[in-house]
Amino acid sequence: MKRAALLVSASLTLLAQPGLAQEQQTKLRPVAEQIGAGGRPAGAPWSRSPVYARNGMAATAHPLATQIALDVLKAGGNAVDAAIAANAALGLMEPTGNGIGGDLFAIIYDPKSGKLHGLNGSGRSPKGQTLKQLNAKLGDAKSLPPLGHLSVTIPGTVDAWFTMHARFGKLPMKDVLAPTIRYAREGHPVAPVIAEYYRRAFRNFDRNAAKFDFTNARATWFANGAPKAGEVFRNPDLANTLERIGQNGRDEFYRGQSAKVMVDYLKRQGSAYSLEDFAGHRSDWFEPVCVTYRKGYELCELPPNTQGFAALQMVNILKNVDLAQWERGSPQVLHYITEAKRLAHADVAKFYADPGFAPFPLDLLSDEYGKKRFALIDPKRATPEFAPGEPKPEPKLEGPGDTTYMTVADKDGLMVSLIQSNYRGMGSGLTPDGLGFMFQDRGELYSLDSRHANAYAPGKRPFQTIIPAFVKKDGQPYMTLGLMGGAMQPQGHVQVLINLVDFGMNLQEAGDAARLNHEGGREPTEPSTGPSIDPLGTLHVEPGIPAETVAALKAMGHKVEVVKDGAMFGGYQAIARDPKTGVLTGATEMRKDGQAQGY
Repeated sequence: MKRAALLVSASLTLLAQPGLAQEQQTKLRPVAEQIGAGGRPAGAPWSRSPVYARNGMAATAHPLATQIALDVLKAGGNAVDAAIAANAALGLMEPTGNGIGGDLFAIIYDPKSGKLHGLNGSGRSPKGQTLKQLNAKLGDAKSLPPLGHLSVTIPGTVDAWFTMHARFGKLPMKDVLAPTIRYAREGHPVAPVIAEYYRRAFRNFDRNAAKFDFTNARATWFANGAPKAGEVFRNPDLANTLERIGQNGRDEFYRGQSAKVMVDYLKRQGSAYSLEDFAGHRSDWFEPVCVTYRKGYELCELPPNTQGFAALQMVNILKNVDLAQWERGSPQVLHYITEAKRLAHADVAKFYADPGFAPFPLDLLSDEYGKKRFALIDPKRATPEFAPGEPKPEPKLEGPGDTTYMTVADKDGLMVSLIQSNYRGMGSGLTPDGLGFMFQDRGELYSLDSRHANAYAPGKRPFQTIIPAFVKKDGQPYMTLGLMGGAMQPQGHVQVLINLVDFGMNLQEAGDAARLNHEGGREPTEPSTGPSIDPLGTLHVEPGIPAETVAALKAMGHKVEVVKDGAMFGGYQAIARDPKTGVLTGATEMRKDGQAQGY
């Protein structure tokens, strides 16, 4: 009996440690690969429920920022107040993607006027530096570097906050910024995905520390290495900066103490920026442009210098084919989306730039032009290279005067679609003395070819990847939409729209569904003539795309790679409003730390 009991005990021990014998020879796979997702009583098994509420809704990349937005709404603020408050919090809590050293774009629906208002809060190059002088500093380099002062453009976020607030805000700015000031002093626990981006940023900065002044950035964020998930992080320098901004207004940042510190610091690095450059900065209002897809849905985007119109070009191409005739994960659907992106971005590389310097041909957005571009798609094969089109010349658009996307809506129907970024890899690496934020490296996107629409010039805005979006349904305001991540953004907007309109997904499923991200083709930084460096590009897909689809796409001539970590596929947030009931529906990105919540 004793021997039998020992055998039973040994068997139970082995059952409690499955694969123990194999583990002695090979390491076990990560737990996430050992077991799949659970089931759901309703909806797609790989998604979760959207959030419903009536009085207000916020969706951001950090739960604490979402809560701050709701607190501002409950305190009597409106959606613009709440959006500014949440964006300030994200600059503290998600500095790997955004902050007051970067730029901001927004689309705001105003229920009082019934109109969409687009805001361009992006910064410009130094007025006292020519392309010839810039090239002399670059030496033999063929492009601007991502680190150091040459890639810095004036931070536009703070002016954009005050421009929005002056037109729509209700609460005093000092009250709007107060929650972030408190968190910056008292600390907040670092979120898991943001901790991973901290790790990547620190590895990059530390490896290249000899190329730029990493001293202040190291002291502010990386004194003990990259902050870990759950670690309490504080930024008292940023608290002091925001407090001065709240008390003294936008001029504190562009004319006051903060401006002087920034300019002095940049000049020490060799920059050409002056106090006059900062004092002269302004944001501009533009009217968003909308293009009809199908079933009464319209996608609305901002004009260049953003790439928002690339999403509109994709819509105009794809509405010439009924995608719903195939399954969503089929090679046909992914092929058409990919080729539409490649066609649109061939035009992006040639025509998209600061409209104050390069007139934009609006013919690119016509239905007729969309049909012509669609006709270039071979339904069975990937085209080796797409050239830009030849649109009719138009007069320039007029207007008075890595990234986070967030959105807020209030009970009165005011809706804010806002995107804000430091651009690549947390920014330029440069942190002005004692201010607690990093300058963006958006200037990396200028072309050095003087013949290019996006060529560097004094006082010019560079091509911008960040784009907020808005969707109308049957002519009525319906949905805010955004998705972070470079060239992923326009193709991400279109994929979400396809999921909603063609395949009937709900707001959360439309964001959680596996995505594609095509990279490559001609870029806005390349010379205006000559061959593209990577004309076919690479089609990256997530593991949720069926293996047989991947094989079929490869057979069609696409270069396909399956990417598992989700990082390159963006960061989605959205809010929809039922025009009859006023009920708000919120969704957030499972690839980030974010939260959609309402009350």
